[in-house]
Amino acid sequence: MAETVNTNQFKNGMHIELEGAVWRIVEFQHVKPGKGGAFVRTKLKALESGAVVDKTFRAGEKFQRVHTETKNVQYLYDSGDDVVFMDEESYEQISFPRSDVAEVLEFLQPSSTVQMLTVDGRPSGVQLPSAVELTVTETQPGVKGDTVSNVTKPATLETGAIVQVPLFVNEGDKIKVDPRERRYISRV
Repeated sequence: MAETVNTNQFKNGMHIELEGAVWRIVEFQHVKPGKGGAFVRTKLKALESGAVVDKTFRAGEKFQRVHTETKNVQYLYDSGDDVVFMDEESYEQISFPRSDVAEVLEFLQPSSTVQMLTVDGRPSGVQLPSAVELTVTETQPGVKGDTVSNVTKPATLETGAIVQVPLFVNEGDKIKVDPRERRYISRV
């Protein structure tokens, strides 16, 4: 028997079955209006299509929970149509369509380790760490005397990703970046 969860047990990243499809809870909010029953506003992402929808459920509504697990995989190469990863425990190679992992690829170097999400044993997606260290390959030099706070400039990283960085960052600097928000964190 599959485990059921109600709206009070929702957590970001949890997977539920809805209308015969598997959805990941991106975010949720419990709402208790002054009048009427409580409800839960959610943002769900379909695992198959990648579509993101907003849904509202009554408080206490029940859903089938879908079990997920993560494993460490190593990024091997990009073959054009597919991107190939290797399970670090079994050494099995897993291919993903390039379109499914395109936004993750911008921050991946060959041989880097990421987490692969499996849903009921099937590979479903790849999750980057919260911070990656990359080298700046191209950026404009900072102008002396330009000291207004929070001024940024675009910088191209060694993987081809472009992020906004502070003026003091130069070509060749190694920086820490949050790949999920495409945001500069610090110089290394």
